[in-house]
Amino acid sequence: MVTTAVLHTPITPSRTTSGPAPELLLREALGGALRAFRADKGITLRELAEAARVSPGYLSELERGRKEVSSELLASVCHALDTSVADVLIEAAGSMALQSVAEELAHEAM
Repeated sequence: MVTTAVLHTPITPSRTTSGPAPELLLREALGGALRAFRADKGITLRELAEAARVSPGYLSELERGRKEVSSELLASVCHALDTSVADVLIEAAGSMALQSVAEELAHEAM
């Protein structure tokens, strides 16, 4: 069974700069995807942290895109979410692609 989280609000970069919008970083896209999968499963941050054997504070930092996730930790969190690393990566890549398309459309509208 394959499940994909549907983001109700797009993931946007947390950095603020002048000029063109910064490109969404992989850590931000992964964090948003992890948060979306967790919300879709109805699991609290604390419950997921316990199941993945990571501190709730660190998991929060991952979800907010403030920390890079190692492949081992990503696998542990995905296992705790009963999903695959591939599904989370696909969701993150989709977020990045959507942002890119939205920026292109906005640029063409000018």
